[in-house]
Amino acid sequence: MFSHRLRRRDVDEILKALSATNREEMLSKVGEVLRRISALLDVHHKVSDTLSLDVMLARLIEIIADALDAERGTLFLLDPSTKELYSRVAIGDLVREIRIPSDSGIAGAVFSGGQPIIIHDAYSDPRFNPEVDQQTGSRTRSILCAPLIDRFGRRLGVSQVLNKRRGRFVQEDSGLLQAITAQAAGAIEKAQLHERVEKARREEAQMIEVTGAISTELQLDPLLRKIMAVTTEILDADRSTLLLFDEATDELWSRVAEGEGIKEIRFPAWAGIAGSCFKGRKPVNIPDAYADPRFNPEVDRRTGYRTRNILCMPLLNKSGAAIGVTQVLNKRGGPFEDADEARLRAFSSQAVIAIEDARLFEDVLNARNYSESILKSLSNGVVTLSASRGVIKVNPAAQKILRVALPDVVDKPVSMLFADENAWVLASIAKVAETGAVDIAMDTGIRFGREEVAVNLTTVPLIDIRE
Repeated sequence: MFSHRLRRRDVDEILKALSATNREEMLSKVGEVLRRISALLDVHHKVSDTLSLDVMLARLIEIIADALDAERGTLFLLDPSTKELYSRVAIGDLVREIRIPSDSGIAGAVFSGGQPIIIHDAYSDPRFNPEVDQQTGSRTRSILCAPLIDRFGRRLGVSQVLNKRRGRFVQEDSGLLQAITAQAAGAIEKAQLHERVEKARREEAQMIEVTGAISTELQLDPLLRKIMAVTTEILDADRSTLLLFDEATDELWSRVAEGEGIKEIRFPAWAGIAGSCFKGRKPVNIPDAYADPRFNPEVDRRTGYRTRNILCMPLLNKSGAAIGVTQVLNKRGGPFEDADEARLRAFSSQAVIAIEDARLFEDVLNARNYSESILKSLSNGVVTLSASRGVIKVNPAAQKILRVALPDVVDKPVSMLFADENAWVLASIAKVAETGAVDIAMDTGIRFGREEVAVNLTTVPLIDIRE
């Protein structure tokens, strides 16, 4: 009978039977297997304990590069809203985002095809873009790129490693890369969801804050400046311009343009990208301004500014009429997305309310100034009373007739102004307050000690909008 257990002597005999070369090869393979197992364990320990996508990607790239003995690696994730692949690269204390079309280059080919690719000479492959090498000063020799797929078979992105230090990338490397990313896929999806939730929470809080800020401003010029500053901030753009519609001239105009440049811009309401947005009553999102025939580069030439991308949103009031356009320029990190349109639409609806309130306030101030001018120009004296019969206004003519100074009588009871021999004026006021009818007294007098001033008095009710 043969024993199923190997004795130490048996093991020694087997090892002696193997050549030194075979033993070294076996030990190398065992070491390779252990290193790969260690990499998979690292994924579990280092990736699953954080919800920060930036931290997770940095750790995962480090694990991949170490496991595959590569110089560097990159992990691209899919942005479903833009159909782009994006990667985040740490530069100092900042994180820079790189975006490419999901069907562009080697990464795009792997994502679209769903199959890994090994390239031993990057510069001989027509899909390789040497621009990154030119920017970084590095030299890409070999590439291993594999799709990042979750447990349901959905493609989340691609992982890419460059320049194997010893030897060439082989199929075993491709298998290990896919195993590592497959194990990390669930954690990546959780981190992406956490990031979206946190972003939505921050945006909601920011929207509440900025809406409250603009709703307290009733002066039109400061309001327009505040709206433009807030728009620039919430969309992470270079600058923005708010153009209002002038019905008298059929023009769009901006009283203030943020940043350096023209302080007032006027052009026909149908002209350019802003005019197209205004007349069409629909948002206009242009990823490349100079490729759009509606774009007028004249302002860029005059200001020295370079417009890359544009998002225009019509300002619609509650009746659906357009009162202007918000135009945002040069989103940092790439073109404007659907989420940017949604945010600008929500903010614009609040901005319209604030603008119309400011315009109404401006109209009220103009009406008040007009009334004040009329009162000052009258030769007849006018005294205005509150419902509680306190003195509100006394025009210059009334001050002269009644021989009083404005500070001495405003906010005082009217009974202090017409007492003793002049109490008949109080009776006239009481009659009008009771009946609501106009009371007129002709050729009568108001006494000031021994002197009497002849007057005609008309007392009328002051009616509010609720009658």
